[in-house]
Amino acid sequence: SFLDYRDLINCCYVSRRLSQLSSHDPLWRRHCKKYWLISEEEKTRKNQCWKSLFIDTYSDVGRYIDHYAAIKKAWDDLKKYLEPRCPRMVLSLKEGAREEDLDAVEAQIGCKLPDDYRCSYRIHNGQKLVVPGLLGSMALSNHYRSEDLLDVDTAAGGFQQRQGLKYCLPLTFCIHTGLSQYIAVEAAEGRNKNEVFYQCPDQMARNPAAIDMFIIGATFTDWFTSYVNNVVSGGFPIIRDQIFRYVHDPECVATTGDITVSVSTSFLPELSSVHPPHYFFTYRIRIEMSKDALPEKACQLDSRYWRITNAKGDVEEVQGPGVVGEFPIISPGRVYEYTSCTTFSTTSGYMEGYYTFHFLYFKDKIFNVAIPRFHMACPTFRVSIARLGYLITGIK
Repeated sequence: SFLDYRDLINCCYVSRRLSQLSSHDPLWRRHCKKYWLISEEEKTRKNQCWKSLFIDTYSDVGRYIDHYAAIKKAWDDLKKYLEPRCPRMVLSLKEGAREEDLDAVEAQIGCKLPDDYRCSYRIHNGQKLVVPGLLGSMALSNHYRSEDLLDVDTAAGGFQQRQGLKYCLPLTFCIHTGLSQYIAVEAAEGRNKNEVFYQCPDQMARNPAAIDMFIIGATFTDWFTSYVNNVVSGGFPIIRDQIFRYVHDPECVATTGDITVSVSTSFLPELSSVHPPHYFFTYRIRIEMSKDALPEKACQLDSRYWRITNAKGDVEEVQGPGVVGEFPIISPGRVYEYTSCTTFSTTSGYMEGYYTFHFLYFKDKIFNVAIPRFHMACPTFRVSIARLGYLITGIK
């Protein structure tokens, strides 16, 4: 019972008695659950012993044994969470690809696909190109993004051989913005093998191969499982059947009297650049009055005040009427939410401030409601080697 599956198999070849002992079916139950996540219900449905189930599954996806459990669990958790909330999104998922399909793609692009990528695509071969996309959405007044998870054939069609994105395979695609997240299937141009990133063209370089990168994950598994964890934990809110990639800090909440203000933020790589330094963030504000508040506490928002500080300590103060052109009324149990945005010339910064309200029943009585300080920071980025090469040449 202390042996791993490899040792149990080896014991089968030592002697008849050890073969009998190592074939004892309950020993294989733990390995089926550990490596393949096979449930009791599935075993009953297939009417097989645990050892046969293990061997059959190994014959099919054994090359992915180091990745399968983590990726399968992520897919199972994601579908279970989305089915009652975003059923159309789950229905858009495609059946898993075959080994020969993945082998054919490797032959087409001339590179080996990462094993964890292949493992995920054996479970689900991406999704149909629909809106909303599985990999999250973002909406502003004049900007919309929704990323689909590409199937392997479509991804292969977008495989890059050009300078700046050499040996990069697109993972996602947004039909509205053309935005994709890429995985580096080979180490090249300063990228680490298997890294996942958003491309960010260097707008100050004359060389089109000068492409900076916002790093999203060290590996496919790291990228996919961290995204799923954010979704199923409720970290990314679901609004109108879409996953919105806002990050909420549980401590970023402030309560003034009966009114609570909380903030979620998101970085938008498609509207940002490293050269010149321009980092675009959006934030979602939730203003809620306690349902236990007295009716006479109903009030209306008059104005806002912001104190915006970048990473250098530079401060900008902004004051104006209402929020996004509205003057919401807040009453007991009511919630008001809105989205706005800001930019920094530094990689991070924070905002804080207050709203000014007046009571509906006592119009001459005004009061301030605190907005908690919330921090925004762009992902780790890597500067294009084309720019680095230019700088080195200039120094020489």
